[in-house]
Amino acid sequence: MVNAKTGAQLYDNTFITNHRLSAQNVAQVAQAGRGRWKIENENNNVLKTKGYHLEHNFGHGKQYLSATMLSLNLLAFLFHTVLEWSDEQYALLRQVLARRQTFFEDFRALTRYMVFESWHHLMAFMIRGLKLETRLDSKPTHKLEPTLDTS
Repeated sequence: MVNAKTGAQLYDNTFITNHRLSAQNVAQVAQAGRGRWKIENENNNVLKTKGYHLEHNFGHGKQYLSATMLSLNLLAFLFHTVLEWSDEQYALLRQVLARRQTFFEDFRALTRYMVFESWHHLMAFMIRGLKLETRLDSKPTHKLEPTLDTS
């Protein structure tokens, strides 16, 4: 892309394709390339930089390690997305702890040192600790007074 007034190059990119390029299709091929790059940036970037630690390669396993690790990461992302849609307490915590990394770090620290009766008790404990009880839209189906087993 070139600035029409100054002639300065504003954008430079390269795409690899097996399509034969011509004056008639070069704009469409470039648009398709930018679309693929947008998918990489918007979707996969979350998995790489927002707490899931997804990399291009997890290591050099004997046979299926990389594929297994990728599958587990994608399943975790799927479950977190479903929880955000279906669990009011989780959704509230994710709204307040907006950075996934912050949420994961808090979650990891709590579960390292304490044992919770259930997922809902953990969510309730976090909500109470962050003083968010009044921000729940409706009465939660689980008590906000969890019993902790710290043994």
